[in-house]
Amino acid sequence: MVPAALSLADLEPNAVAGGSLRNANVVVLGAGRTGQAVAAFAVAHGAHVTLHDSAEANTLAAAVDQFSDGSVALAFGAAADLAPLLATADLVVHSPAVTLGFPTVKSHVAKPLAEYAERAIGPTSDLALKGPILISEPEWTIRLLGARWRVGITGTKGKTTTSNLIAQILAADTVHPAELGGNNGAPLIGKAMDLSRDARVVLELSELQLPSLHSSIDVAVYTNITVDHLDRHGTVDGYRKVKRILADRVAEGGLLIVNLDDPVTASLAGIGRVTTIGYRRERPVPGGVGVVDGWIVAAGVPRSARCGGGIAATGPGGRILPVDEIALPGEHSISNVLAAVSVGLVAGIAPDAIRSVVAAFRGVAHRLETIAVLDGIRYVNDAQATQPDAVAAAVTSFRKPLVLLAGGRSKGLDLRELAPIVARQCSGAVLFGELADELEAMFRASGMTEIDRASSIPDAVARGGALARKILSTSEVSPNATLHESEARATVLLSPIGSSFDMFNNPFGARGEAFREAVHALPAEERR
Repeated sequence: MVPAALSLADLEPNAVAGGSLRNANVVVLGAGRTGQAVAAFAVAHGAHVTLHDSAEANTLAAAVDQFSDGSVALAFGAAADLAPLLATADLVVHSPAVTLGFPTVKSHVAKPLAEYAERAIGPTSDLALKGPILISEPEWTIRLLGARWRVGITGTKGKTTTSNLIAQILAADTVHPAELGGNNGAPLIGKAMDLSRDARVVLELSELQLPSLHSSIDVAVYTNITVDHLDRHGTVDGYRKVKRILADRVAEGGLLIVNLDDPVTASLAGIGRVTTIGYRRERPVPGGVGVVDGWIVAAGVPRSARCGGGIAATGPGGRILPVDEIALPGEHSISNVLAAVSVGLVAGIAPDAIRSVVAAFRGVAHRLETIAVLDGIRYVNDAQATQPDAVAAAVTSFRKPLVLLAGGRSKGLDLRELAPIVARQCSGAVLFGELADELEAMFRASGMTEIDRASSIPDAVARGGALARKILSTSEVSPNATLHESEARATVLLSPIGSSFDMFNNPFGARGEAFREAVHALPAEERR
């Protein structure tokens, strides 16, 4: 039976549960984890699905394995013609990276997609209009969440750490289960409709996801906005406009939580129809969160109307927790905690519960993550640091001796201000990938002399450890001194600066995992 043309209303949770996708022709663009999740969801609800990706099948093993039963048709590689697939599609769902207007979308995909978009309806259309439909995975996911309380987090750096901490703080309220998704963890589309109606959903939203986001959220959180992804957005202003989208998506009566220590996010305060809560690493502004006498304190923070309203409870003098209970390294971590505490307060989480969660939080993978301390050398995975401010924050979080592992593919960012910071904070560097020549020239010009080259991440780990031991051998304490296994006299830090696409075709995290495996595989003589 040929289905009637879909409408946007057919993508709503009740309609999907009632069989609105049955026999619909669905094309999913992008076969990473997001695309795989969308394809599996559509198939589970009766659709005929084709998964398309410009990459070759040999680089998409996870997708090939998942759909080896033939439940989803696979169209992979540059030779996979998208036009005939779109000609018969009732619904096209694109992964965030496959967004019209991004120069990074390959032309053989962009052209037929643009032609399809001209005749398709989208998220801003009248729900009564009939297909074909073009929608992004983040937008569809938020629609499937229905009326559940939604927190969106964005920023240039700190998003993942902050999102994870927020989710753990919200989970302290057992009446309202917390769920983490978006750019963080497994895509939510497959379970969005099955979550408890009382669930509170935390969505990390990157610059990839925001341009195609049209649905509203209850709370928007900004960590900071510096400079990144100029390869995709062209200019600093273009990048900032994309980041601004989240603030514009806050529902009327919702809350906007911004970092007042960052001038760009601070400028978003008071946009009109929503209440702004500002946080900063000094005395809080009225209605905000800050630091006083070594304590994180709140100054009359309003609770979300959907979480009971009124003013959030605090300890005496507005106290929430001492700053020295934060286990995460670096001054920037205080800002991330302040953001998370702000969300906990607006959700009505008890101050003691917030304090307990923060004190126990040790961070997340690939973000200043200590992998091991071996022979007095700490190996730290900060693979997420592909932007100058993130790298600067990382290298200022540790004392010398500090060996930086850096390189990868250029993102078109200005690194000139970063070089002297690295040269000042680091004892040496091991460089790899396409950026190695540029980085070495800048670091040497800034006064760094201990520089080595590596051909791979395992080679970088080995050379980084060797360089750290060389530097330690010139110190007053013998490198052979007996140490407790947790003690570190030097640090080897993967904070790469460049993207991983010159070495890895896999999703984000592959480089960090390669670092982790290389550290664990170090020979026994380096584990004294």
